[in-house]
Amino acid sequence: MLGPYRDVLARPGALAFSAAGVIARLPMSMVGIGIVLMIEAVHGSYGLAGSVSAVSVLAQAVCSPQLARLVDLHGQARVMRPAIAVSATALVTLVLCTVGGAPVWTLYVAAGAAGATIGSFGALVRARWSHLLDDPRSVHTAYSLESALDELVFVVGPILATTLATSVAPSAGLVVPVVGMLVGGFWFLAQRATQPPPHPRPAPTGSDGRPQARRSVMRSWGMVVLAVVFVAMGAIFGATDVSTVAFAEEDGRPGLAGVVLAVFACGSMISGLLYGARHWTTPLWQRFAVGMVALAVGASLFVLVDTMVVLAVVMFVAGFAIAPTLINGNGLVQHFVPRERLTEGLTWVGTSLGVGVSLGSWLAGTLIDRQGSHGGYLVVVGAAVLAVLAVAASLRALRSGTADLGETETGVAATPEGTAAESAPSREA
Repeated sequence: MLGPYRDVLARPGALAFSAAGVIARLPMSMVGIGIVLMIEAVHGSYGLAGSVSAVSVLAQAVCSPQLARLVDLHGQARVMRPAIAVSATALVTLVLCTVGGAPVWTLYVAAGAAGATIGSFGALVRARWSHLLDDPRSVHTAYSLESALDELVFVVGPILATTLATSVAPSAGLVVPVVGMLVGGFWFLAQRATQPPPHPRPAPTGSDGRPQARRSVMRSWGMVVLAVVFVAMGAIFGATDVSTVAFAEEDGRPGLAGVVLAVFACGSMISGLLYGARHWTTPLWQRFAVGMVALAVGASLFVLVDTMVVLAVVMFVAGFAIAPTLINGNGLVQHFVPRERLTEGLTWVGTSLGVGVSLGSWLAGTLIDRQGSHGGYLVVVGAAVLAVLAVAASLRALRSGTADLGETETGVAATPEGTAAESAPSREA
């Protein structure tokens, strides 16, 4: 099973940038919960903590695609080095303002600045793989590896942040993500040999010769479908997290919530590694649709949970559908955006997932207050149904391949077999 992974990691520079990418991605699983734990401990308000965390998430959702567009135009190092410095400084400022008793508005400003400049290292890593590998099967394996590493980050990050915040100091949960951002991020960006080349493009002009605004990759109907589905998937994850914490408290064992959530991520990590070790001939869009249905079936089992043991089993089984579906979704991005704008496309689906997590957490929390933990699990089921309906209604768009963005760029087209094929002589996706 490990053979395909050894092959891709044996490429020059691959192991180094993948390892650096794991460290640089620690903030994505630690910043949100770190902010909540710190502010709640200092100010005694979950409402304030949740709203400050939400500002960070929304700022990231709005600004990350714009950062990604700049990355595609000017290169990863040139754009992300100053962005990382600003984001780390903003997180440190947030800690100082919280501990020092600064006005509440400063917390929102610092959290917004941190989220707006944090970017998406998952997209940067995957863009490097697409640049380094010229075989769609190898790209599939590499994307599977990165999805498994994403799950590893989500296993380790929340537990580490919670342990530090509760046993060391309320602000300690944000120290590791700041260090990870700086150490992992600058190590990753220092590896210039594997960096995709920038693709500066002249601004498009109209028939009258006047410059026009560059069209977003979201003009592709396939990208719109992926964004909607990823929002729904994020809502599944966000609602599951909150509902599991509530269920553990109702069961009198709140300390087991983190363990059960780790089981959820472990199931996904194992399935991702197994999925990536096999080469598939089924069209990619079909695998994505089947995976989404499987995830919905697994999510529907949450309404039957009545003990922590049953919950752990259900979460492990449901987790098996997560990584393959995310892998296929990220793979489909290559079919809908030109290769010169791959980072932007990958970032859009990543931020859509983050928006869904915040939305699902909020909706689940609202129902939990009224109906208990099972009310939160109803949000999980509803989000899963929405995702399946969106996929079912848009199969033609998922199958169609690259959409015309109206710009003179070389794109990636979907073949009937579901592999990536480019019209340019050299392949990068």
